[in-house]
Amino acid sequence: MDVTLSTEQTALRDMVRELYRRSYDAERLREVAETERGWSTEIWRALAETGVLGLAVPEDLGGAGAGVVEVATVMAELGRALAPEPVLDAAVIPADLLLRGEDPRRWRELLEGICAGETRGAVAHEERGDRWPHRRVRTTAVATGGGWSLTGAKHLVGHGDSADFYLVSARVDGDPALFHVDATTPGLSISPYRSPDRRRGAHLRLDEAAATRVEAREPSAVMRRVERLEQVALCAEAVGAMEETLRITVDYLGSRKQFGTVLTSFQALAHRLADLHILVELARSMSLYATAVLEDGADDLLIASRAKLQVCRSARTLGHEAIHLHGGIGVTDEYVVGQYAARLMAIEARLGGQMEHLDQLAGAVDTYDRVILG
Repeated sequence: MDVTLSTEQTALRDMVRELYRRSYDAERLREVAETERGWSTEIWRALAETGVLGLAVPEDLGGAGAGVVEVATVMAELGRALAPEPVLDAAVIPADLLLRGEDPRRWRELLEGICAGETRGAVAHEERGDRWPHRRVRTTAVATGGGWSLTGAKHLVGHGDSADFYLVSARVDGDPALFHVDATTPGLSISPYRSPDRRRGAHLRLDEAAATRVEAREPSAVMRRVERLEQVALCAEAVGAMEETLRITVDYLGSRKQFGTVLTSFQALAHRLADLHILVELARSMSLYATAVLEDGADDLLIASRAKLQVCRSARTLGHEAIHLHGGIGVTDEYVVGQYAARLMAIEARLGGQMEHLDQLAGAVDTYDRVILG
Protein backbone atom coordinates (compact mmCIF):
# COMPACT_ATOMS: atom_id res chain seq x y z
CA MET A 1 0.00 0.00 0.00
CA ASP A 2 1.22 3.51 -0.85
CA VAL A 3 1.39 5.44 2.42
CA THR A 4 2.07 8.79 0.72
CA LEU A 5 -0.72 11.20 1.64
CA SER A 6 -3.10 12.14 -1.17
CA THR A 7 -4.04 15.74 -1.93
CA GLU A 8 -7.20 15.39 0.18
CA GLN A 9 -5.35 13.78 3.09
CA THR A 10 -2.68 16.48 2.99
CA ALA A 11 -5.38 19.14 3.08
CA LEU A 12 -6.97 17.41 6.09
CA ARG A 13 -3.61 17.33 7.88
CA ASP A 14 -2.90 20.97 7.15
CA MET A 15 -6.37 22.06 8.22
CA VAL A 16 -6.10 20.33 11.62
CA ARG A 17 -2.54 21.60 12.10
CA GLU A 18 -3.57 25.19 11.37
CA LEU A 19 -6.60 24.96 13.67
CA TYR A 20 -4.41 23.96 16.60
CA ARG A 21 -1.62 26.37 15.71
CA ARG A 22 -4.12 29.21 16.05
CA SER A 23 -5.81 27.81 19.15
CA TYR A 24 -3.11 26.65 21.55
CA ASP A 25 0.24 27.57 22.99
CA ALA A 26 1.84 26.27 26.21
CA GLU A 27 0.02 28.81 28.39
CA ARG A 28 -3.36 28.18 26.78
CA LEU A 29 -2.90 24.42 27.19
CA ARG A 30 -2.34 24.87 30.93
CA GLU A 31 -5.41 27.09 31.23
CA VAL A 32 -7.66 24.63 29.42
CA ALA A 33 -6.27 21.70 31.45
CA GLU A 34 -7.50 23.38 34.63
CA THR A 35 -11.08 23.79 33.41
CA GLU A 36 -13.77 21.35 34.48
CA ARG A 37 -13.77 19.42 31.20
CA GLY A 38 -10.07 19.78 30.48
CA TRP A 39 -10.66 20.60 26.80
CA SER A 40 -12.20 23.37 24.69
CA THR A 41 -15.84 23.20 23.59
CA GLU A 42 -15.08 25.86 20.96
CA ILE A 43 -12.44 23.69 19.30
CA TRP A 44 -14.78 20.69 19.62
CA ARG A 45 -17.39 22.59 17.58
CA ALA A 46 -14.73 23.52 15.02
CA LEU A 47 -13.69 19.87 14.72
CA ALA A 48 -17.33 18.91 14.12
CA GLU A 49 -17.82 21.65 11.50
CA THR A 50 -14.74 20.50 9.58
CA GLY A 51 -15.85 16.84 9.63
CA VAL A 52 -13.09 15.53 11.86
CA LEU A 53 -15.43 13.99 14.45
CA GLY A 54 -17.24 11.97 11.79
CA LEU A 55 -14.23 10.94 9.72
CA ALA A 56 -14.88 7.19 9.77
CA VAL A 57 -18.69 7.40 9.74
CA PRO A 58 -20.37 6.69 6.36
CA GLU A 59 -21.71 9.71 4.51
CA ASP A 60 -25.33 8.50 4.69
CA LEU A 61 -25.05 8.56 8.49
CA GLY A 62 -23.68 12.10 8.65
CA GLY A 63 -19.94 11.41 8.39
CA ALA A 64 -17.13 11.76 5.88
CA GLY A 65 -16.72 8.07 5.03
CA ALA A 66 -12.94 8.17 5.44
CA GLY A 67 -10.64 5.34 6.51
CA VAL A 68 -7.89 4.40 8.94
CA VAL A 69 -5.24 6.53 7.20
CA GLU A 70 -7.32 9.68 7.69
CA VAL A 71 -7.89 8.86 11.36
CA ALA A 72 -4.15 8.29 11.87
CA THR A 73 -3.35 11.53 10.03
CA VAL A 74 -5.60 13.53 12.35
CA MET A 75 -4.29 11.77 15.46
CA ALA A 76 -0.70 12.61 14.52
CA GLU A 77 -1.64 16.29 14.41
CA LEU A 78 -3.43 16.05 17.75
CA GLY A 79 -0.27 14.53 19.19
CA ARG A 80 1.87 17.27 17.65
CA ALA A 81 -0.33 19.96 19.23
CA LEU A 82 -0.73 18.08 22.54
CA ALA A 83 -4.44 18.58 21.91
CA PRO A 84 -6.66 17.64 24.88
CA GLU A 85 -9.91 17.25 22.90
CA PRO A 86 -11.19 13.63 23.19
CA VAL A 87 -11.50 12.95 19.45
CA LEU A 88 -10.46 9.30 19.79
CA ASP A 89 -12.25 8.41 23.04
CA ALA A 90 -15.49 10.32 22.56
CA ALA A 91 -16.00 10.18 18.78
CA VAL A 92 -13.87 7.82 16.68
CA ILE A 93 -13.92 4.69 18.85
CA PRO A 94 -17.59 4.79 19.98
CA ALA A 95 -18.70 5.45 16.39
CA ASP A 96 -16.56 2.62 15.02
CA LEU A 97 -17.96 0.21 17.59
CA LEU A 98 -21.56 1.10 16.76
CA LEU A 99 -20.83 0.75 13.04
CA ARG A 100 -19.56 -2.81 13.56
CA GLY A 101 -22.85 -3.98 15.03
CA GLU A 102 -25.32 -5.93 12.92
CA ASP A 103 -27.59 -2.92 12.36
CA PRO A 104 -25.66 0.39 12.42
CA ARG A 105 -28.69 2.35 11.22
CA ARG A 106 -30.42 1.54 14.47
CA TRP A 107 -27.92 3.94 16.02
CA ARG A 108 -28.34 6.66 13.40
CA GLU A 109 -29.29 9.34 15.94
CA LEU A 110 -26.20 8.67 18.06
CA LEU A 111 -23.89 8.55 15.04
CA GLU A 112 -25.27 11.78 13.61
CA GLY A 113 -24.92 13.38 17.04
CA ILE A 114 -21.26 12.31 17.25
CA CYS A 115 -20.54 13.75 13.78
CA ALA A 116 -22.23 17.03 14.70
CA GLY A 117 -20.30 17.30 17.97
CA GLU A 118 -23.55 17.22 19.97
CA THR A 119 -23.15 13.72 21.44
CA ARG A 120 -20.10 12.13 23.05
CA GLY A 121 -19.62 8.46 23.77
CA ALA A 122 -17.14 6.37 25.74
CA VAL A 123 -16.18 2.71 25.60
CA ALA A 124 -16.17 0.93 28.97
CA HIS A 125 -14.32 -2.34 28.53
CA GLU A 126 -11.48 -2.44 31.05
CA GLU A 127 -12.01 -3.61 34.62
CA ARG A 128 -9.89 -3.29 37.74
CA GLY A 129 -6.88 -5.59 37.62
CA ASP A 130 -6.93 -5.96 33.81
CA ARG A 131 -3.71 -5.51 31.90
CA TRP A 132 -3.39 -5.64 28.14
CA PRO A 133 -4.09 -7.95 26.35
CA HIS A 134 -6.21 -9.70 28.98
CA ARG A 135 -9.78 -8.53 29.57
CA ARG A 136 -11.69 -10.65 32.05
CA VAL A 137 -15.10 -8.90 31.72
CA ARG A 138 -16.79 -9.73 35.01
CA THR A 139 -19.69 -7.32 34.49
CA THR A 140 -22.90 -9.32 33.98
CA ALA A 141 -26.04 -8.67 31.93
CA VAL A 142 -29.48 -10.06 32.75
CA ALA A 143 -32.50 -9.91 30.47
CA THR A 144 -35.47 -7.94 31.78
CA GLY A 145 -38.97 -7.42 30.46
CA GLY A 146 -37.99 -4.36 28.45
CA GLY A 147 -34.31 -4.90 27.76
CA TRP A 148 -31.23 -5.65 29.85
CA SER A 149 -29.83 -4.90 33.27
CA LEU A 150 -26.07 -4.56 33.91
CA THR A 151 -24.22 -5.08 37.18
CA GLY A 152 -20.49 -4.61 37.66
CA ALA A 153 -17.71 -2.02 37.50
CA LYS A 154 -15.60 -0.54 34.71
CA HIS A 155 -12.22 1.06 35.23
CA LEU A 156 -10.28 3.79 33.40
CA VAL A 157 -12.97 4.87 30.96
CA GLY A 158 -11.25 7.51 28.85
CA HIS A 159 -13.16 10.83 29.04
CA GLY A 160 -16.05 8.98 30.63
CA ASP A 161 -16.62 12.01 32.85
CA SER A 162 -18.19 13.97 29.98
CA ALA A 163 -19.83 11.16 27.99
CA ASP A 164 -23.50 11.18 27.04
CA PHE A 165 -23.56 7.41 26.63
CA TYR A 166 -21.36 4.37 27.26
CA LEU A 167 -20.72 1.22 25.25
CA VAL A 168 -20.18 -1.41 27.91
CA SER A 169 -18.90 -4.98 27.62
CA ALA A 170 -20.64 -7.56 29.80
CA ARG A 171 -21.32 -11.28 29.91
CA VAL A 172 -24.60 -12.97 29.05
CA ASP A 173 -24.62 -16.54 30.38
CA GLY A 174 -20.81 -16.46 30.29
CA ASP A 175 -20.50 -15.12 26.74
CA PRO A 176 -19.27 -11.57 25.98
CA ALA A 177 -21.74 -9.01 24.65
CA LEU A 178 -21.94 -5.24 24.07
CA PHE A 179 -24.48 -2.80 25.51
CA HIS A 180 -25.48 0.83 25.21
CA VAL A 181 -26.01 2.62 28.53
CA ASP A 182 -27.25 6.21 28.74
CA ALA A 183 -25.26 8.45 31.09
CA THR A 184 -28.45 9.40 32.96
CA THR A 185 -29.57 5.80 33.55
CA PRO A 186 -30.53 5.04 37.19
CA GLY A 187 -28.12 2.61 38.76
CA LEU A 188 -25.08 4.07 37.00
CA SER A 189 -22.52 5.82 39.21
CA ILE A 190 -19.72 7.87 37.63
CA SER A 191 -16.50 8.68 39.51
CA PRO A 192 -14.36 11.20 37.55
CA TYR A 193 -10.56 11.33 37.78
CA ARG A 194 -7.62 13.26 36.32
CA SER A 195 -4.65 11.42 34.87
CA PRO A 196 -0.98 12.50 35.23
CA ASP A 197 -1.01 13.77 31.63
CA ARG A 198 -3.89 16.15 32.48
CA ARG A 199 -6.55 14.13 30.69
CA ARG A 200 -9.93 13.17 32.13
CA GLY A 201 -11.67 9.88 32.68
CA ALA A 202 -14.08 8.03 34.95
CA HIS A 203 -14.64 4.79 36.79
CA LEU A 204 -18.15 3.35 36.42
CA ARG A 205 -20.28 1.36 38.83
CA LEU A 206 -23.37 -0.35 37.40
CA ASP A 207 -26.02 -1.58 39.81
CA GLU A 208 -28.82 -3.11 37.74
CA ALA A 209 -28.46 -0.27 35.26
CA ALA A 210 -30.82 -0.40 32.27
CA ALA A 211 -29.10 -1.10 28.95
CA THR A 212 -29.78 -1.81 25.28
CA ARG A 213 -27.87 -4.58 23.55
CA VAL A 214 -25.66 -3.74 20.58
CA GLU A 215 -26.21 -6.80 18.43
CA ALA A 216 -23.02 -8.23 16.93
CA ARG A 217 -22.25 -11.66 15.52
CA GLU A 218 -18.92 -11.95 17.33
CA PRO A 219 -18.65 -9.31 20.07
CA SER A 220 -15.14 -10.41 21.07
CA ALA A 221 -13.90 -10.04 17.48
CA VAL A 222 -15.58 -6.63 17.21
CA MET A 223 -13.88 -5.42 20.39
CA ARG A 224 -10.49 -6.71 19.19
CA ARG A 225 -10.89 -4.88 15.86
CA VAL A 226 -11.93 -1.66 17.57
CA GLU A 227 -9.05 -1.99 20.02
CA ARG A 228 -6.67 -2.37 17.07
CA LEU A 229 -7.98 0.88 15.57
CA GLU A 230 -7.57 2.59 18.93
CA GLN A 231 -3.99 1.45 19.27
CA VAL A 232 -3.04 2.33 15.68
CA ALA A 233 -4.48 5.81 16.33
CA LEU A 234 -2.51 6.10 19.58
CA CYS A 235 0.68 5.08 17.77
CA ALA A 236 0.08 7.90 15.27
CA GLU A 237 -0.59 10.36 18.10
CA ALA A 238 2.64 9.31 19.81
CA VAL A 239 4.62 9.81 16.60
CA GLY A 240 3.20 13.33 16.22
CA ALA A 241 4.08 14.11 19.83
CA MET A 242 7.60 12.70 19.40
CA GLU A 243 8.23 14.73 16.25
CA GLU A 244 7.24 17.94 18.01
CA THR A 245 9.20 17.08 21.16
CA LEU A 246 12.31 16.50 19.07
CA ARG A 247 11.77 19.75 17.16
CA ILE A 248 11.47 21.71 20.42
CA THR A 249 14.61 20.04 21.77
CA VAL A 250 16.67 20.73 18.64
CA ASP A 251 15.53 24.37 18.63
CA TYR A 252 16.43 24.73 22.29
CA LEU A 253 19.92 23.31 21.89
CA GLY A 254 20.42 25.40 18.77
CA SER A 255 19.65 28.60 20.65
CA ARG A 256 21.54 27.97 23.92
CA LYS A 257 25.21 28.76 24.16
CA GLN A 258 28.06 27.51 26.34
CA PHE A 259 31.66 28.68 26.08
CA GLY A 260 30.52 31.04 23.35
CA THR A 261 29.09 28.38 21.02
CA VAL A 262 25.67 26.78 20.53
CA LEU A 263 25.09 23.45 22.25
CA THR A 264 24.37 21.60 18.99
CA SER A 265 28.00 22.09 18.00
CA PHE A 266 29.13 19.77 20.82
CA GLN A 267 29.72 16.33 19.37
CA ALA A 268 28.26 14.39 22.30
CA LEU A 269 24.97 16.32 22.14
CA ALA A 270 24.85 16.07 18.34
CA HIS A 271 25.21 12.28 18.61
CA ARG A 272 22.37 12.10 21.13
CA LEU A 273 20.13 14.12 18.82
CA ALA A 274 21.03 11.84 15.92
CA ASP A 275 20.01 8.82 17.99
CA LEU A 276 16.67 10.50 18.78
CA HIS A 277 16.05 11.20 15.09
CA ILE A 278 16.56 7.49 14.39
CA LEU A 279 14.15 6.48 17.16
CA VAL A 280 11.45 8.80 15.84
CA GLU A 281 11.92 7.51 12.30
CA LEU A 282 11.67 3.89 13.50
CA ALA A 283 8.45 4.68 15.34
CA ARG A 284 7.01 6.55 12.35
CA SER A 285 7.82 3.70 9.96
CA MET A 286 6.24 1.04 12.18
CA SER A 287 3.20 3.24 12.82
CA LEU A 288 2.69 3.67 9.06
CA TYR A 289 3.10 -0.08 8.58
CA ALA A 290 0.43 -0.92 11.16
CA THR A 291 -1.88 1.76 9.73
CA ALA A 292 -1.50 0.41 6.19
CA VAL A 293 -2.20 -3.18 7.29
CA LEU A 294 -5.37 -2.15 9.14
CA GLU A 295 -6.48 0.04 6.21
CA ASP A 296 -6.19 -3.00 3.94
CA GLY A 297 -8.58 -4.91 6.19
CA ALA A 298 -6.10 -7.22 7.87
CA ASP A 299 -6.18 -7.68 11.64
CA ASP A 300 -2.71 -8.98 12.45
CA LEU A 301 -2.01 -8.97 16.18
CA LEU A 302 1.73 -9.57 15.71
CA ILE A 303 2.19 -6.65 13.31
CA ALA A 304 0.29 -4.44 15.75
CA SER A 305 2.51 -5.58 18.62
CA ARG A 306 5.67 -4.95 16.60
CA ALA A 307 4.53 -1.41 15.88
CA LYS A 308 3.47 -0.74 19.45
CA LEU A 309 6.70 -2.16 20.86
CA GLN A 310 8.79 0.23 18.77
CA VAL A 311 6.54 3.19 19.57
CA CYS A 312 6.73 2.39 23.30
CA ARG A 313 10.52 2.13 23.18
CA SER A 314 10.94 5.33 21.19
CA ALA A 315 8.46 7.26 23.33
CA ARG A 316 10.10 6.36 26.63
CA THR A 317 13.64 7.11 25.45
CA LEU A 318 12.71 10.32 23.66
CA GLY A 319 10.73 11.70 26.61
CA HIS A 320 13.58 10.91 29.01
CA GLU A 321 16.26 12.38 26.76
CA ALA A 322 14.28 15.52 25.90
CA ILE A 323 13.89 16.40 29.57
CA HIS A 324 17.59 15.81 30.25
CA LEU A 325 18.73 17.80 27.23
CA HIS A 326 16.69 20.76 28.45
CA GLY A 327 18.40 20.68 31.83
CA GLY A 328 16.50 21.97 34.85
CA ILE A 329 13.79 23.67 32.82
CA GLY A 330 12.76 20.31 31.36
CA VAL A 331 11.10 19.16 34.59
CA THR A 332 9.18 22.37 35.28
CA ASP A 333 5.42 22.47 34.85
CA GLU A 334 5.68 25.75 32.97
CA TYR A 335 7.73 24.27 30.14
CA VAL A 336 5.90 22.20 27.55
CA VAL A 337 8.48 19.44 26.99
CA GLY A 338 7.58 17.82 30.30
CA GLN A 339 3.93 17.76 29.25
CA TYR A 340 4.86 15.97 26.03
CA ALA A 341 6.86 13.42 28.02
CA ALA A 342 3.90 12.82 30.34
CA ARG A 343 1.58 12.27 27.39
CA LEU A 344 4.02 9.85 25.77
CA MET A 345 4.25 7.83 28.98
CA ALA A 346 0.45 7.73 29.22
CA ILE A 347 0.17 6.48 25.64
CA GLU A 348 2.79 3.81 26.35
CA ALA A 349 0.77 2.57 29.34
CA ARG A 350 -2.42 2.51 27.28
CA LEU A 351 -0.75 0.66 24.42
CA GLY A 352 0.22 -2.13 26.79
CA GLY A 353 3.87 -1.46 27.55
CA GLN A 354 7.05 -2.99 26.21
CA MET A 355 7.05 -6.22 28.22
CA GLU A 356 3.49 -7.16 27.22
CA HIS A 357 4.28 -6.81 23.53
CA LEU A 358 7.58 -8.64 23.86
CA ASP A 359 5.69 -11.50 25.51
CA GLN A 360 3.15 -11.45 22.67
CA LEU A 361 5.90 -11.65 20.03
CA ALA A 362 7.91 -14.25 21.93
CA GLY A 363 4.85 -16.48 22.14
CA ALA A 364 4.74 -16.63 18.33
CA VAL A 365 8.48 -17.00 17.73
CA ASP A 366 8.06 -20.47 16.22
CA THR A 367 6.00 -18.97 13.37
CA TYR A 368 8.90 -16.82 12.08
CA ASP A 369 11.27 -17.82 9.32
CA ARG A 370 14.07 -15.85 10.93
CA VAL A 371 14.64 -14.05 14.24
CA ILE A 372 17.31 -11.37 14.61
CA LEU A 373 18.38 -10.44 18.12
CA GLY A 374 19.57 -6.87 18.50
